[in-house]
Amino acid sequence: MPEYDDFDLDRSTAQSWAAFTDRLAEVISVIDDTEDLTIGCVAVGADEVPYVRFHALDRDTLLVTASSNASLGEAWQLSNEQLDAMSNLGWSDPTAEGEHPNPNFWTVLPHERAADLAALTVNTLRDVYQVQHPVFLAPDQLAEILQPPPAEEVADTPFDPDDIEATLPRTRRHLEELIDTELTQMFGHAPVRDDEGDFALRVGSTMLFLRSSTDFREVILFSAVVHDVTGRSRAAEVLNDLNADARMVKFHLIRDRVFVTLSVFAHPFVPAHLHQAVHLISEVADGIDEELASKLGGRTTFEES
Repeated sequence: MPEYDDFDLDRSTAQSWAAFTDRLAEVISVIDDTEDLTIGCVAVGADEVPYVRFHALDRDTLLVTASSNASLGEAWQLSNEQLDAMSNLGWSDPTAEGEHPNPNFWTVLPHERAADLAALTVNTLRDVYQVQHPVFLAPDQLAEILQPPPAEEVADTPFDPDDIEATLPRTRRHLEELIDTELTQMFGHAPVRDDEGDFALRVGSTMLFLRSSTDFREVILFSAVVHDVTGRSRAAEVLNDLNADARMVKFHLIRDRVFVTLSVFAHPFVPAHLHQAVHLISEVADGIDEELASKLGGRTTFEES
């Protein structure tokens, strides 16, 4: 069986939210009055999406606001149940009066309660606004300042000179540091990781994961493109046909899920190989998941926004 046969999407998602909460608490603790922090929802082709915004009233106190129906687009309007959930979480209702008039939900808390604010933010984004995974979030300004800058591109060449330099990983941890650096440069922010060490990336209506092998000689890229397959025999036939025509990637049926996978040699590790692998499997996974789910009577990981 492949090294990801024990992969659990729900567990990975929960771990990613936990890691995001911890990182967010660190960011909140250093917000000052020179810059606000807005965490919005990524939705292709959608306007007025949910967000949570942090504004320092002074060096000790933060005003935090969260989208109400007054600032949400039609597709994101909150139901009565969701509005009640906002109140139950501790948000103050929108108001035109008082010390902090605001058309959105709001709360005021000291910096020292950064952990509580991070938990409130995650509960709001995940449970009320129904954001399925941290990869659907887009922190701006301050969060970007705290991340390393993306690598500069070299004109008239497909690869940066550094991307074709080979490095021999000393340990599995060293290999994962190399992967982390390359993904950060590719996407402009540090990648989400779960407790197993998998790197998680959103790819349209599915998720792409990267895992280092235990002997740190391989980077395994995989995506669960279809879930809850209803006919295993039919699926096996379809995947056999796909594998006969596929180049580099392979499709696997594991219980009731279809995975697409690609392995990259990592001894030595060459950044350009990882870049090409990420682009290739992303195009395949996002390009085939909906058609394959329909054909096999299953579902994709996410519905396209």
